[in-house]
Amino acid sequence: MNHTVEAIYEHGVLRPLTPVALAESQRVKLIIADPSGGSQRDVAVVERARAEAANLTPAPTMEEVRAALASIPGLLAADVIADRGEY
Repeated sequence: MNHTVEAIYEHGVLRPLTPVALAESQRVKLIIADPSGGSQRDVAVVERARAEAANLTPAPTMEEVRAALASIPGLLAADVIADRGEY
């Protein structure tokens, strides 16, 4: 069973901030993650993603798409028939 527990490192010992359901002397595997930030690579990826998101233009609304399509002359069905050579 895996779960995340926040802890404080004091005097060479990790002290959980909340109670944990472990048996006395039970061995566990710790993966230490610094909540103040990730690696430099992670920070660079997040900064690049934020910059790209800031430069995005909003997607057109359905009304804008319909208006743009309505401005195209002719009928799509007629174009398909002409392309297929059908009558």
